[in-house]
Amino acid sequence: MIKVGLVGAGHLGKIHLRLLQQSEKYNLIGFHDSDRENGKHIEAEFGYKYFEDLEALLSEIEMLDIVTPTLYHYDYAQKAIDRGLPFFIEKPITQTLEQAESIIRQCKEKNIKAQVGHVERYNPAFLATKPYIKEPMFIEIHRLAEFNPRGTDVSVVLDLMIHDLDILLSLVKSEIKEIHASGVCVVSKTPDIANARISFENGCVANLTTSRISMKAMRKSRFFQKDAYISVDFLEKKAEVIRMQTAPEHPSEFDMIIENAEGERNQILFEYPNIQPNNAILDELESFAESITENKAVEVSLEDGTHALKAALKIMELIAK
Repeated sequence: MIKVGLVGAGHLGKIHLRLLQQSEKYNLIGFHDSDRENGKHIEAEFGYKYFEDLEALLSEIEMLDIVTPTLYHYDYAQKAIDRGLPFFIEKPITQTLEQAESIIRQCKEKNIKAQVGHVERYNPAFLATKPYIKEPMFIEIHRLAEFNPRGTDVSVVLDLMIHDLDILLSLVKSEIKEIHASGVCVVSKTPDIANARISFENGCVANLTTSRISMKAMRKSRFFQKDAYISVDFLEKKAEVIRMQTAPEHPSEFDMIIENAEGERNQILFEYPNIQPNNAILDELESFAESITENKAVEVSLEDGTHALKAALKIMELIAK
């Protein structure tokens, strides 16, 4: 078991603490939070050991889980790097590209493993449909959330859209050619709703819409590619694949056959991938543990997190114009 410590015991940090405590791959040593009152309260309520002195915690662990506000990501990553500790860092990786690139450079120099917390990579609906997604040419993404004051200190792009940017960039194996974006501040001082249209060098186009002032939640992605349409519902954990193939010579009465203007006959097939329920946060943490103990590549690298951040910052820049 890996001796792990956590920094940042906010809403998500408390979830991480519970899962790290449950995991058979980790031995939770304790946590640090800059708010001493909050730290003591969590220690008393849940029994996790609170370290008021961060250095004392760092001296006892083999891996650091960074779940602080993004403003402090770089500083805590630097502390882990200085001690040669592998670390898990929540998304977005840092506030700036310069910080992210510095972390990448230092981790390479010191051979330190690190993973970024883009949890949708472990969504069971996405995992089940990922093998079907091959060279998509048009992608439509909607991520709508009901209003929650928590998180409105940052743009909806960094708060929510960055999830989909990471998924998008992990699937489209091409460089970004052009981005168009717009957004509106409705109830906070940063954009609450945003839209981005991203064109890639290979011709793929993606349209992303994100809102945190919706009347109902939605997290759906649709992928269109040659002879296939794939729908992934990240919220409801459902997926559908509609494929086309050459019609059989003697179709049954239940086969759905269409004929185009050129006289080509195709059969439409409906598939519903087998989705295995999971705890995505636990899976991403345990996946990182395996990458450490088995010395294998991480699922979401620092470079992946940086690419998503770069796209998000560009979208924010375009919205601000």
